[in-house]
Amino acid sequence: MRGRAEGTEGSGTGRTTRITVDRDRCIGSGQCVMTAPGVFTQDDDALVALVPGHEDAAADPRVRDVPMACPVQAIAIHED
Repeated sequence: MRGRAEGTEGSGTGRTTRITVDRDRCIGSGQCVMTAPGVFTQDDDALVALVPGHEDAAADPRVRDVPMACPVQAIAIHED
């Protein structure tokens, strides 16, 4: 299923990390999975998906590298 997906994780520092995925833009390159495999996966169509229960997303420093690794900028990381 295409569309948007979001995940929100607290970092323990009072800040919230929000991951936004634009599955309509995703081309299935897998760079997100290679960069942060504990947070991102690919579905049966090879499109990006968030790993269910990715509680360590905010603590994983590799997550911040994912938007730059994605060749079509289908993933955005926001810190509130």
